[in-house]
Amino acid sequence: MDLQKHTAPAQNAPAATELRASDADRDRVADILREALAEGRLTADEHAERVEGVLAAKTVGELDVFIQDLPAAHQRRAAPAAPNRPTAGAIPVDPDDNVVAVFSSAVRKGRWRAGRRIHAYAIFGCVEIDLSEALFEYQQVVIKAISVFGTVEVRVPENVSLRGTGGGVLGNFEVDTLDSTESQAPVVYVDGWAVLGNIEARPKRGKLVADILDRVHRKVDKGLRKHLDH
Repeated sequence: MDLQKHTAPAQNAPAATELRASDADRDRVADILREALAEGRLTADEHAERVEGVLAAKTVGELDVFIQDLPAAHQRRAAPAAPNRPTAGAIPVDPDDNVVAVFSSAVRKGRWRAGRRIHAYAIFGCVEIDLSEALFEYQQVVIKAISVFGTVEVRVPENVSLRGTGGGVLGNFEVDTLDSTESQAPVVYVDGWAVLGNIEARPKRGKLVADILDRVHRKVDKGLRKHLDH
């Protein structure tokens, strides 16, 4: 089957399929193809052909063609949406980490372990919480943010779910809702109030939770070893 001849999106396809594909989109499709190869759904030649097409694809719709006949793609699309509030009793009352900026700045970024509850206070200051490279030991993480004449910025990987509950008093509270296609992906909840200040949370494009991908890769490697043993 010459898949590249069928990559043009249908005329009546949703507008989302016409969006330009990102590196993260290509990685997502490549992961599904690796799983299919490990499960024996694709031959080595079919896998190589499709990967070549993935690398050449320009839009999300073109990428979807290469996985539309694989069950893993549909299972991920059907992953249940993250709840709007954390599971009752899952999050402790006391914070695992306090990030405080009073007439100053405070930053949490890089490869660090995110606890279940993080409190952020920006009083005439700036707090940055960057989870794009963090290690998630728990599936649910709550960030309680208070901004008074200050700014709290939260950045998350684009393959987690993101929820927000809060508001502003002569200020701005803005959380970009995000739904992960991974059923086991972490869920980050940002709660708080901005009083003459600013609180915002959004995904950091191109950044993915590494341990989710590691689980997929381990599964693929195990499948490949099983086939090689035969």
